[in-house]
Amino acid sequence: MVTKLQKSTFPMNQKLTDEITSVLSKVPIVKNLSRKKFIAMFILSLIKSRNVQFCEIAPHFNDKAKLTSNEVRIQDFFREVDLDYFYVALLLLQLLPPKEKLRLCIDRTEWDFGCCRVNVLMIVVGYKGCQLPLYWQLLDNNSGNSSCQDRKEVVELCLQLIGKERIGLLIGDREFIGHQWFKYMKENGLNFVMRLPKHHLIHRLDGQIQTITQLNLSPDRPLLLTDCLVDGVVGQVWVKALPDGDYLFLFGTVKVEYMGQLYRKRWTIESVFQNLKQRGFDLEKTHLKDFKKLKKLIAMVSIAYGVCVSMGMYHHNKVQQIKKKKHGYKANSFARKGINLIREFCRKNNYLPLRFENRILSLLRWIKIQLIHYQHLKIAG
Repeated sequence: MVTKLQKSTFPMNQKLTDEITSVLSKVPIVKNLSRKKFIAMFILSLIKSRNVQFCEIAPHFNDKAKLTSNEVRIQDFFREVDLDYFYVALLLLQLLPPKEKLRLCIDRTEWDFGCCRVNVLMIVVGYKGCQLPLYWQLLDNNSGNSSCQDRKEVVELCLQLIGKERIGLLIGDREFIGHQWFKYMKENGLNFVMRLPKHHLIHRLDGQIQTITQLNLSPDRPLLLTDCLVDGVVGQVWVKALPDGDYLFLFGTVKVEYMGQLYRKRWTIESVFQNLKQRGFDLEKTHLKDFKKLKKLIAMVSIAYGVCVSMGMYHHNKVQQIKKKKHGYKANSFARKGINLIREFCRKNNYLPLRFENRILSLLRWIKIQLIHYQHLKIAG
């Protein structure tokens, strides 16, 4: 009989690789089995190194091969292999509850590497305290704003993947404005909250046309306006004067009294960006300039991030809750907790007690069951 103190006979590193490969077998991100094994090994190497540079990932990739061989294999993958990003998004979606309404946030992040400017438009999907990258496009516009067509393309994939009925809210900042964009969201039945620059005009029911600087706002409470015309689209307006002299000017189709509360959820995408970059995997340190390779690297980092968030949440809910500090926030985010746990589990020659091993592997098996269930629902539908 197996006791709680009995240890596994195989290193956790190999077991995690095999289980992640098994999960990938349920979604055709790539078709070849050897490529799926590569992705599983690359994801674990990303987590262990917390660095996207190939020379830093290579020492963690395959202990039985030379470092130069590992690095060449990684370079070959990024040069030769194509990913199916619809199925990458499908895999990430399975890390969230299967039936709940989901929140989408849209934003851009950018950085420079020498003369190369990287400009990423991303949709992040969230439910309560968990948010994950879902889909992204690299924009070739010298770090300029996204166009309405760029936004439509990323949202269309989300609609195809999630279904309009599961999208509870779409949130964006001051870049995501304009008649065509607002009209597109309304015509597709999407509830949205977008922040607007202060110069946009408000057409009120009584015929008045005003800017928010003409509203004589009180800093103590917001002004709520229903059925206003902004950028040629009818919706609700929530506006408040801020202490620094700026204004929080929100426009959308949700109940006006909840707009301020709902807009605060937009900061979840900033948290994701921070975890993909400085606080997590140092995505900005990549030396890749080719957009096709960069998009592929973001996919790998997103999957690694999703695994870490899920591991952190699973440990928090099933094993031990993350302690809170005096200010009320958790000492570690789910992502950081997951990274720390997986790095500890993957230490060289680390043989875990079976009770810990089973908890980790059961999470990955749960993801696999979710994928099978999702595919059955799609076939039945």
